Amino acid sequence: MKKWEISVIPGDGIGIEVMPEATRVLDRLAEIHGGIAFSYREYPWSCEYYLEHGVMMPEDGLKQLEQSDAVFLGAVGNPKLVADHISLWGLLVNIRRGFEQVINVRPAKQMKGIASPLVNPKEFDFIVVRENSEGEYSEVGGRIHSGEDEMAIQNAVFTRKGITRAMDYAFELAKTRRGHVTSATKSNGIVHSMPFWDEVFQDVSKRYEDIQTQSVHIDALSAFLVSKPHTFDVIVASNLFGDILTDIGASIMGSIGIAPAANININGKYPSMFEPVHGSAPDIVGQGIANPIGQIWTGKMMLDHLGERELGTLLLDTIEEVLQDGIKTPDIGGTASTIEVTDHIFNKLNCGHSWCQAPSVDK
Repeated sequence: MKKWEISVIPGDGIGIEVMPEATRVLDRLAEIHGGIAFSYREYPWSCEYYLEHGVMMPEDGLKQLEQSDAVFLGAVGNPKLVADHISLWGLLVNIRRGFEQVINVRPAKQMKGIASPLVNPKEFDFIVVRENSEGEYSEVGGRIHSGEDEMAIQNAVFTRKGITRAMDYAFELAKTRRGHVTSATKSNGIVHSMPFWDEVFQDVSKRYEDIQTQSVHIDALSAFLVSKPHTFDVIVASNLFGDILTDIGASIMGSIGIAPAANININGKYPSMFEPVHGSAPDIVGQGIANPIGQIWTGKMMLDHLGERELGTLLLDTIEEVLQDGIKTPDIGGTASTIEVTDHIFNKLNCGHSWCQAPSVDK
């Protein structure tokens, strides 16, 4: 039996509520498969941890996580306790950078059973591949002077290596999908980094002659994700542009509460990390209404990364079946609780594949 070692960080807010729901669904899938199991090691790193220890994670935190097959993260942040730049850079970004998770991947699709705010979404299904290590989110810069002369300088850093690996990932992904890659640019307004981005995109495109390509300015592309999202397949974007586009993707799906994400290490040296997009949502903590689908769908992405694609497909299909049955949390128009949604996913999981064991159904 294959045992997957998973580092679990529930984090803050609703992360603590949705993480147990996702892990019990993963355990259900392991039961169905019969040939795998999950071993979880949970870490209490959070804003509460920061208040007690003065850090978001211990000095040897990355060393503790390093031997796992994947990191499963719930949510980070509680601005009432800890400033966001401290909580995010102390935990989430620390793991991303320390484990060389240079690619961020976020899918967006019209989910069966959820009404998109778009009048005619036309079954859109696209993935944004975001460069995750440099770009507009580099740490280069600083502040000087004070008063009316105070100045802040933030330098965007783009390297050929960083851009190329993000674009290669996008093109390889497009091979498994509909064979189209869109590059998000702004070379008509940003005079150095974006023309460089475009040049690298043209160079990389030459190695993928069977893939259709286009470059679209970020302002127009943001509008097109609202007016015609069904025309996109794989979108590759810089750190900031990818961040913005994926929030639009979550919004047109119907709720940021269902959106998943993956931070991918591509060299095999360190584990990748999987996290929902929704954040800690402190306004609904403790009410039992947090949507668990974002965390569970994120588990699907983790399964795919671990090579358990059949189980990942089964899980997403089951999520959509439950949504079509009308079992939804309030953020997507339902009345079900966090646990009720998970219970329905848990009990509906079934499989006709030869590699599946017949699961027992809880009564």
